[in-house]
Amino acid sequence: MSRPTLEKVAARAGVSRATVSRVVNGSTTVAEHIRVAVQRAVEELGYVPNQAARSLVTQRADSIALVFSEPPVRVFSDDPTFAGIIRGVSTEADAADKQVVLMLAGSSRGHERVERYTTSGHVDGVIVASMHGADPLPAALARRGIPVVCSGRPLTGSSLPYVDIDNVGGAESAVRHLLESGRRRIATIAGPPDMVAGIDRLTGYRNALRDSGRRSIIAIGDFTRDSGFEGMTQLLEDDPGLDAVFAASDMMALGALQALRRAGRRVPDDVAVIGYDDVPAAPYADPPLTTIRQPTMRMGRELARLLLSPGESSVILPTELVVRESA
Repeated sequence: MSRPTLEKVAARAGVSRATVSRVVNGSTTVAEHIRVAVQRAVEELGYVPNQAARSLVTQRADSIALVFSEPPVRVFSDDPTFAGIIRGVSTEADAADKQVVLMLAGSSRGHERVERYTTSGHVDGVIVASMHGADPLPAALARRGIPVVCSGRPLTGSSLPYVDIDNVGGAESAVRHLLESGRRRIATIAGPPDMVAGIDRLTGYRNALRDSGRRSIIAIGDFTRDSGFEGMTQLLEDDPGLDAVFAASDMMALGALQALRRAGRRVPDDVAVIGYDDVPAAPYADPPLTTIRQPTMRMGRELARLLLSPGESSVILPTELVVRESA
């Protein structure tokens, strides 16, 4: 059978081709009984609009881009944070009948490719996530007239809308929990200093210790398990007497637990450990990991909602301390 066309739908519905086009493209100027007749003909014939032609008429692509400023090896690692954001964005986009295009911009070539694709009419807007430093991509897209929402507060200080987590407050609550449980020499494995989450979680750690009059003990990681292992090993060398560590991600906390076992330190008897994220593996760690829960799927949904229904300039989501055996 040949593919159904607008002309065949028009003949079945007893209306003009132009009327069918207006109904298919969502016009509100068509009488209700005519709209119903056209929709019935569309269903009976199995007509599917030509998306390219439809975009020319509506000036909409019915797609949004979700861009991670990371290399593939990072996005598709065992860190479930990226998956949570993807699920949230996809859920909200699906409800709005929008397609999500996943793109990676972990290099200058990647940035150029994303900018070229998204400014060529393929998408109606862009969500940029996991930004590093003064990432130029969001502002470059905005200058080209593309609607942009950022995951995390832009470090450039731009006025672009964003959705973020209360990273400072979450880190403060983790360190306060350690202090209230009697820990006195509390270290941290901080996140990357060029990412807003790394900066803010380190700020929260420092705030809580400053208020208690204690000094900071810091190692720097990159949110991965390996960097948590290396950071914990360094901290034990720098201060063998430390009795607690706040890791700025659960993946780093899992690496820290491994390093502590190798060093013969008992958790939590000798060293208490708190992570950040509440990844699915956290309850099954040895021992189960105390952590700060951040709502990554909700973050994805809010990002898509803010892009599809502009209004608010920013959304800050709360965190929750989840107490388990490691602290």
